Amino acid sequence: MALRIVANRPDPAILTLPWDTPLEEWTEHVVPLPRGLSRHVVRIVRLGERVYAVKETQEDIAFREYRLLRDLQRIQMPAVVPQAVVAGRPDDLPAALVTQHLRFSLPYRSLFEHGLAPEQVPSLIDALVVLLVRLHLADFYWGDVSLSNVLFRRDAGGFAAYLVDAETGELKQSLSKHMREYDVTVGTENVYAELMDVMASGTGRGSEIDPWAIIERLQTRYEQLWNELTAEETFSAEESWRVEQRIERLNDMGFDVEEIDIVTDIDGDEMRLQPRVVELGHHARELQNLTGIVAEDAQARRLLNDIAAYTTSRGLGRLDREVVAQRWLREIWEPLQAMVPAELRGKLEPPEIFHEVLVHRWYLSEQAGRSVRLLDAARSYVDNVLTEKPEEALAAEPE
Repeated sequence: MALRIVANRPDPAILTLPWDTPLEEWTEHVVPLPRGLSRHVVRIVRLGERVYAVKETQEDIAFREYRLLRDLQRIQMPAVVPQAVVAGRPDDLPAALVTQHLRFSLPYRSLFEHGLAPEQVPSLIDALVVLLVRLHLADFYWGDVSLSNVLFRRDAGGFAAYLVDAETGELKQSLSKHMREYDVTVGTENVYAELMDVMASGTGRGSEIDPWAIIERLQTRYEQLWNELTAEETFSAEESWRVEQRIERLNDMGFDVEEIDIVTDIDGDEMRLQPRVVELGHHARELQNLTGIVAEDAQARRLLNDIAAYTTSRGLGRLDREVVAQRWLREIWEPLQAMVPAELRGKLEPPEIFHEVLVHRWYLSEQAGRSVRLLDAARSYVDNVLTEKPEEALAAEPE
């Protein structure tokens, strides 16, 4: 039987992998990156400068998940990027789904192993909720909501969640309330079991978690966010300012309103407002347009706030934001990032390093009783904090 490879981004190096050998026996090309719990055999491999996750599964399931991940990519949902499906392997070996490795991402158990504090767990759940709501807004039925099916990236002290396993998922023409509620119910059951497992394993400070409080937060946060993004609002014609207020409130949460439905009654005395299309990434898009820096949304908001503070402190308010942002890049961002040695750049993403330097600067200023210069704080952070952090990119990232 001939080997068959279907790929949306052809990489000839994939052909060099030992497809005639069961995945669990692979040693060549395998890199020691943390993997989440999975019902399938999964390996992380490096081919040149590219890193992939390879998962063995049934051929029809592999092709279905590959196509679904491609669909999610087209509508810009936070999910891993599919690379290829490999079928027709010798000796009736299972097919394999190949996805691109998401840099600086970690499964939830690794976060606990890296010292995730119990007070940070709510942020982890909030990231899962945001992911679930975004998928539901796109009419995606997940079917197996869990921490195990997600990868997390740090985001200004919090987290951003990415879908990593879409095997049970399905894009619908319209997602019913019942399907949404079922996803939330399954999510609470799975997350409860996963947290109990962390507590039982003694991983990190897992024993200090209150699983009941966490799953209650999952349910509450989901309802709050869903209602904020979708609920219909009624007000009088004299209160038209509430349209702008609603948009600003969503912007503050990191969402852009791409389409809005406003209906007035026949007399024009009453207005009904309902967001139709909302998309996370308001601050990230603004930052990228100003500076070219790619960041998660909370990171971007932190950097935009620093640009605003820079503008005020230097009396640059009369200049265009684009001009000020370029000066900030040259005088603040680039010198700070240049202070991070090459061997430490796999610890955290540059925007997260910047966020942590700002936090470190606040602590140093509190201790000194005076304002500490940012670059002095950055030097202290690199020498005393960053060096002690675990590697979160690849252990041997290409130069």
